[in-house]
Amino acid sequence: MDRTDALAWKEYGEEHLAALTELADACLAVDGGLPLFTTPPLLRARLLHTRTLGAWHEGRLVAAVSVGTAGQPATSTGLVHPAWRERGLGGRLLDWADEQAGDAGLLLTTESWNRGAEALFAARGFERTFTEWVLRHDLTTIPEVARPDDLTTEPVTLDAELFQTYRASFADRPGFVEPAAEEWLDELREDDAYRRDLSLIARDPDGAAVGFLNVIDNWIDQVGVVPAWRGQRVGAHLVTTALRSLAADGAREAWLCVNDNNPAAGLYRRLGFQDAGRRARYLRRGASPA
Repeated sequence: MDRTDALAWKEYGEEHLAALTELADACLAVDGGLPLFTTPPLLRARLLHTRTLGAWHEGRLVAAVSVGTAGQPATSTGLVHPAWRERGLGGRLLDWADEQAGDAGLLLTTESWNRGAEALFAARGFERTFTEWVLRHDLTTIPEVARPDDLTTEPVTLDAELFQTYRASFADRPGFVEPAAEEWLDELREDDAYRRDLSLIARDPDGAAVGFLNVIDNWIDQVGVVPAWRGQRVGAHLVTTALRSLAADGAREAWLCVNDNNPAAGLYRRLGFQDAGRRARYLRRGASPA
């Protein structure tokens, strides 16, 4: 008998957070991806929407999907344990998510990308709209990058100058949507893991800000350099300075995410970051209004 015949399909909830964590850990171990996925806040955000469906075998959760229908499009994340793949479970999860979404369209989010899921989504008419590489750096070896001439760095201050430096660094990137300054700054202020002491702003000889770097826990969260100073090792110097500070603070590894079409990905790999998986989003638009 195919083991799928012995599966129990039923709703799951907050009380199953440990089972969801075990399932996500198993997927990350095989596929790679965002290690923060298994932290309770992100796990809840992705897999504990109001509508859920899980597949259980002998008391273990082997597949799960969650759908949020409050907005347009509906949003969904699903997981299939690596030992249970190629048995049709992913297709069943997607069918169910489609039913819950109705005509609203469906946005799929995966924090642990794999080729099988990509093929399934493409076959069902979903378009990949976003991909990020997850990169890891072993802090036992950090390259040397000379400080650019006439450049100085100092810890950041959470003020309008930092936001304007961020804006100037990212405004020319395709798809950039400028947030409200205070919202952007408040997000950093309210994050208990934000390391203002390790985050940096870079200045030219006249004292003008020309680049910045934000650190959250042991993650390089954002790195930006204003257009006039690109290609002068500013970003590389900021990153390696932050890596040394993290190592001195006791961290064994550092992480960052970078969009797959961002040329900075090449820089990070040259600085010693290694691929540790991908995360992605896929969209199938809903029915057009009559």
